[in-house]
Amino acid sequence: MAAVANLTIDQGATFSSDVTVTDSAGDAFNLTNHTVSAKIAKGYSSANTRTVLTTNVATPTNGVITLSLTADQTAALDAPARYVYDVEITSSDSTVTRVIEGIITVNPGVVG
Repeated sequence: MAAVANLTIDQGATFSSDVTVTDSAGDAFNLTNHTVSAKIAKGYSSANTRTVLTTNVATPTNGVITLSLTADQTAALDAPARYVYDVEITSSDSTVTRVIEGIITVNPGVVG
């Protein structure tokens, strides 16, 4: 089962958040030889409101994944709104595991 981490994004601002993947013992998960992907959507089955989060793993052995969106990408999100998101890792043998999921709250920016 994936860990739950709820996030907040300010509409129109650059977004970056680090999430840590741990194993069943609570130790950092070694992401070496894994690829990482993440997406957000207005709802679990919503196909037309999906946005891909940029993912970066600077040091695979520490289990930290940086999720990010540009200011233009966050400006395109509805606000105020709540989205769902998930982060999946794919191992070298093509096994896909959802490791983190949650709700993203988007706070509106001042218009004009």
